[in-house]
Amino acid sequence: MKKITKFQIGKFGVTEGVIESLSLALKNHKQIRISVLKSSGRSRESIDEMGKELTSRLKEKCKYSIIGFTIILIKESSKK
Repeated sequence: MKKITKFQIGKFGVTEGVIESLSLALKNHKQIRISVLKSSGRSRESIDEMGKELTSRLKEKCKYSIIGFTIILIKESSKK
């Protein structure tokens, strides 16, 4: 059974602390689930912008997908 790490983004949005925590989690996990709380302004556009910001600011190469009010970050493998 795969363990999926879970995070939440609230009213302060994507902060340096969020980026640091996600970077640490991506060292040990391939997939991270991020719940976007109501206080962050849950519009589809803002969630998509958060996903783009996360993938551009993280050191690890990853992609994202959005399911409802959840951002799924998936670390891309370096093996090709």
